[in-house]
Formats: sequence, C-alpha cells, structure tokens
Amino acid sequence: MKTIGLIGGMSWESSLEYYRLINETVALKLGGLHSAQCLMYSVDFEEIETLQHQNRWDKLTDIMVAAAARLKNGGADFVVICTNTMHKTAADIETRAGIKVLHIAEVTGHTIAQQGMKKVGLLGTKFTMEQDFYKQVLQEKFDITVVIPDEAEREFVHHVIYHELCQGMIRPDSRTRFTTIIDKLAANGAAGVVLGCTEIPLLIRQADVEIPVFDTTRLHAVAAVEYALK
Repeated sequence: MKTIGLIGGMSWESSLEYYRLINETVALKLGGLHSAQCLMYSVDFEEIETLQHQNRWDKLTDIMVAAAARLKNGGADFVVICTNTMHKTAADIETRAGIKVLHIAEVTGHTIAQQGMKKVGLLGTKFTMEQDFYKQVLQEKFDITVVIPDEAEREFVHHVIYHELCQGMIRPDSRTRFTTIIDKLAANGAAGVVLGCTEIPLLIRQADVEIPVFDTTRLHAVAAVEYALK
C-alpha cells in the first residue's frame, strides 16, 4: 500500500470526511482490520481563507508546496489535496515539491465520462466556478461542457460554503436554495451536477435532487485508495 499524503484543514469538517471515507474504502477492499497508511498535514484555514479573498495565490502556492514537501519528507508517495479550490496550485506542487498530486477534477471528469455525460453543472467556491483551473480539466481532458449558476446564485453558494458549511452549520433553508439552483442548471441542459467543493456533500445528497450528483469528496477519497493499492 502506498502512503497517502493528505493536505487538510480546508476545512477540517471535510478533511474528517476524507479520513473516514479513505479508511472505510480500504476496509471494504481489503477486509479484516485493514486501514489506510496515510499522513495528514492540516493547515490553518483562517489564513488560507484570508489569502484567497486577497487574491494572494502566490503566497497560497508557497503554503501548499511547503505542506506537500513536509508530507513527502514524512514518507508520502503522493498527495491528495482535501479541497477543490486549492487544486489551482496542483501543478506548482508537483513541479516544486516533486510529488504527484491526485487531481480531484481528473477523478471527477473520469467518472462523468464513464456515465456518458457531455454537459454538467458545477457548484463550488466562486474561485472554482469562475476561474478556469477546474473547468478547463473537464473541458480539455474529457470534452465536458460546464455550466455555472448566475452571479447572484454564485454569491449565495460561496457565502454558504464559507459562512455555514466550513463552520459546521447545516441549514435546511440553504439546502432548499441549493436544490433550486441545481434545478435551474438542469433546465439549462446539465445532465448532472458536480459538487465541486468538498463541504457541499455535507449539505446536498443524491436524494435531494433529481439529476445525478458527483460527490467530489467521495470520488477523490475512493480514487486515493485505488491509487494507493495499485
């Protein structure tokens, strides 16, 4: 089993889900008392969030590269970034820290392609929805068209992620608004919706909406185990 290096704390609520899902998947695949061989370096999310909203991606990249280097020095064979947004720094991590990053958008795109979908909706932070680093992977590597909510809806989704989900708050009224947004994406031709923030699956489950949801947290965690067991 390869050693999985987890960069967590963005937020710790979703990092907890990663740890649970990874270990559950190892137990399912190997049986007995097997659990994951892994390391986690958890950052202070207050610093990360501040730098994100200051558009200080240079500093954020330095932090992520340093975290990956610590994991590599600790014996990690590859890195899993336990958040969608910070995959903006994935290429720099691989180049500067010299360790493979298992990219969440590639894992998600592969699953979407397997289901034969060519157009999906994307929910996440404004950084993930509006910038190209995530959508480009789906479009260029898998020929998947990505649609996103309108500006007011993007603001709402972003607010809920940072001010509710990352602080452990699960509000039924926010779930209702999210399902309405997803229904609009479906009306715009989306065959499924990517929950492109690792906190969103804490709020939205498949039972809440009619179109297929792609839970990036679960997909990424399962892929990490599959890669570790190759």
